[in-house]
Amino acid sequence: MSNRLNEKSDVYSFGVVLLEIIACRPAFINTHERIHISKWVGLLLPKGDIYSIVDPRLERSFNVSSVWKAVELAMACVSKHPINRPSMSQVLVELKECLATELARTKQSGDHTEIGNSIEMMSQNSIAMLRPSFR
Repeated sequence: MSNRLNEKSDVYSFGVVLLEIIACRPAFINTHERIHISKWVGLLLPKGDIYSIVDPRLERSFNVSSVWKAVELAMACVSKHPINRPSMSQVLVELKECLATELARTKQSGDHTEIGNSIEMMSQNSIAMLRPSFR
């Protein structure tokens, strides 16, 4: 809104992308009026039905606590007040916790579906270890 780009504006953008991934919806949702995904999720949160937010293609095959944490994290990232947004290092720590919870669920249940295998591969991939580099 201020047209000044900084870490907190990057966190906001990342939060929007995270919501898009979780819900498998675009940033602006076409209902009877165009609504931003953060507002849409914000309207659904009080209902307490995480399944109405999460991509239905997951077919409820996920750890509910982990997904709630990811949604709450994404909503913190898109807070109207930049001072209330977490740092990217905090976001990374919390996303790793979500991933660890989901990995534990897939290992415990023996659920090595395509999703479980993808999560396992992502956790072992160097993407989780990426750090900014100087060019």
